[in-house]
Amino acid sequence: MRAASLVILVLVALTNGFTVEASTGPIPLNCNRACLEGVMDQFLSAVAAHDPKRLPLSKDVKYTENNQVLDVGDGFWKTAQGVGRYRHYFADPEFGQVAVMATMMEAGAPLLYSARLRIELGRITEIETILFRPGGGGPNNIAAMEKEGKVEDMWLKSIPPQQRLSRQEMIAIADAYFTGLQKNDGKGIGNTGTYPFTNDCHRIENGAPTTNVPKPPDAKPGQISPFWFDCLTQFKMGLYYVVQNIHQRRYPLVDAERGVVLAYCVFDQGTVNSGVLADGTKHSYPGFNRPSSILVSEAFLIENGKIRRVEMIGPSAVYHMNSPWGGLSGD
Repeated sequence: MRAASLVILVLVALTNGFTVEASTGPIPLNCNRACLEGVMDQFLSAVAAHDPKRLPLSKDVKYTENNQVLDVGDGFWKTAQGVGRYRHYFADPEFGQVAVMATMMEAGAPLLYSARLRIELGRITEIETILFRPGGGGPNNIAAMEKEGKVEDMWLKSIPPQQRLSRQEMIAIADAYFTGLQKNDGKGIGNTGTYPFTNDCHRIENGAPTTNVPKPPDAKPGQISPFWFDCLTQFKMGLYYVVQNIHQRRYPLVDAERGVVLAYCVFDQGTVNSGVLADGTKHSYPGFNRPSSILVSEAFLIENGKIRRVEMIGPSAVYHMNSPWGGLSGD
């Protein structure tokens, strides 16, 4: 609706000999990376100050916290105690999107905070946040992210324009990750026998590594953990059969300059806890014995058409949670 109204406004202005030079809000129409990151910093500070009035919000701004639609100022806005040391920004000037994966303070301790803002006509029209608190399910290392406070350098490199993939190519690579994980047959994307990962691909989930973790010396004979392997080996082995469905997939932000896609989805798991790996080995995850889901915000660093790094913030959620933002089911 907003897009249609904007088109009509521009057509009317051009018909009457006018040019559109200024936004209707204080944020510049041509808001580049530095501008977008500045808006995000302003947002984080407003949350920490419990003061939405500090922000240039649209009157009909949509705000969610862990997929729950709330009034701006409710929920974490009331309990935030400050902005942490870790901040990983993603910017999409073409589509007016900016996001961050950060640490924030609550109840005297850090938590993980994924926030996405959409900016239209100089104002914030969408705020999507996902919070992972201590004890939120699965491995995590919130304390380490807060202590180190540094994003790995490779995420911050600028790709020359002539070497950048198209928006749709990058989204297709990110979606192939979810499709490969959901099918979990080890046959590769489109039965190619492989998946779009670099040899040194590495994944961090809620601050903890879930690939390339050294096998403990006291591991039992025949024991297999997916965390001991690299990204490609995990997928080829079919180690993620516990994930039965990946739905509500969305790709609202593409950081073309840095080769990053930011995705959102829901993992359904827990209804199956035993299976057969790609090589025929029987395997089980005894702990996955009740239906549950993970609300996922996940960033993919893509180099030369392959995923090199993955960073995820995602808490446990009610089984088969649906998103108020919509999304696709994939296959």
